[in-house]
Amino acid sequence: MAVVAPSGTVRPDRLEHGVGILESWGLRVEVMPHVLSEHPDLPYLAAQDQHRAADLQQAWQDPDVAAVICARGGYGAQRVVDLLDWTAMAAATPKPLVGYSDVTTLHEALAVRLGLSSLHGPMAAAAVFGSDPATAEHLRLTLFEPERAQRLSSATAEGLVPGRAHGITAGGCLSLLAADRGTPFARPGFAGAILLIEDVDEDLYALDRLLTQLLRSGALDGVAGIALGSWQDCRPSPDRIRSLMLERLGPLGVPLLWELGFGHGPSSLTVPLGIPAVLDADAGTVTLDLPALV
Repeated sequence: MAVVAPSGTVRPDRLEHGVGILESWGLRVEVMPHVLSEHPDLPYLAAQDQHRAADLQQAWQDPDVAAVICARGGYGAQRVVDLLDWTAMAAATPKPLVGYSDVTTLHEALAVRLGLSSLHGPMAAAAVFGSDPATAEHLRLTLFEPERAQRLSSATAEGLVPGRAHGITAGGCLSLLAADRGTPFARPGFAGAILLIEDVDEDLYALDRLLTQLLRSGALDGVAGIALGSWQDCRPSPDRIRSLMLERLGPLGVPLLWELGFGHGPSSLTVPLGIPAVLDADAGTVTLDLPALV
């Protein structure tokens, strides 16, 4: 497994701890050359754009690398995605890409440009990966025993709009999905999809704006169902955010599930993207039709 840093700067202590967890699973972990670098002028980036892109390109094309896991989110993947040689990546053997938050940009690119599935899951130097055993264990199951990780649910899952829907899983961080609208390789929309969205550290008006952007752009036309993840540190309160989600998304008339348990929360499920699944809002579940890595 290779660790890459396509986005923000990485804390060495968290990376060391995360790599230790991965190695405890029997994985041989290669940390790519620029993971602990810093951009000379922009302190929020892990390295210069071309170096972050080169690490990802090299890891993806290396036949000895079975999976690629991102070190952390933050910001920067949008600056990298168009620097990648997608023709060369298409010729390489497909492999899982693991990450969430800013990595949403790469998940969308893999789906649109290569037609591949990927894993919206914890990152090697993310705090939750090192601090929450359930988060790490669900990623391990998804990678090594995917048939045991087909049913996704959590204690907080609650149906806001009842019903069942079938579609291909897609989504990620709400702000990144909204930012992708209008870019050259953005998918036309999420028609027929089970859309999974979450975000972190946003005010209520900002979440409203992001949802409205998806609605006004037509991205949600024909969506089959929507599962909401965590809204960690979003303001002013979970109840107000829940009400906003119902007010903005309820009129779509599709099953809507609250707090499935993925994203930036204190515990996080690994959610395969690009896999056919059933969303059951009444049962509070998303169930994959087949194991993620088959």
